[in-house]
Amino acid sequence: MKQQEVNIKNRRAKFDYEISETFTAGIVLTGTEIKSIRSGKAGLTDTFCYLANGEVWVKNMYIAEYFYGSYNNHESRRDRKLLLNKKEIQKLEKAFKEKGYTIIPLKVFINERGLAKMVIGIGRGKKEYDKRQSIKEREDKINIDRYFKK
Repeated sequence: MKQQEVNIKNRRAKFDYEISETFTAGIVLTGTEIKSIRSGKAGLTDTFCYLANGEVWVKNMYIAEYFYGSYNNHESRRDRKLLLNKKEIQKLEKAFKEKGYTIIPLKVFINERGLAKMVIGIGRGKKEYDKRQSIKEREDKINIDRYFKK
């Protein structure tokens, strides 16, 4: 039986932030949460990561309540722990302490072993003129592709 591809992206992240480095982290989930993610019912809008007691946590990640879940269903927007190596956490702490940098969830996916993973990035917020530049580059790329497809 072929499992459907789960790929939940944070579309605003690349537009609002300049991503310098990315990490892949595991997510600590309950049974009903992983079932909802496998059915594609999750979102990363307005989601961010923070560090507490040497651990990385994701805040405000939306995972819909599982339809067939009973009284032990999960909360849809609870804080979830991310699993990273000690060296990766130290890199994140160093970047997090610098002014202007933040940790942003970019993508949630299910790997080949069936485990939920999250790609997080160290990002610096873009200014308004940087966003305009990104829009112009994207439109130029579309126009070039259109021109060469003829």
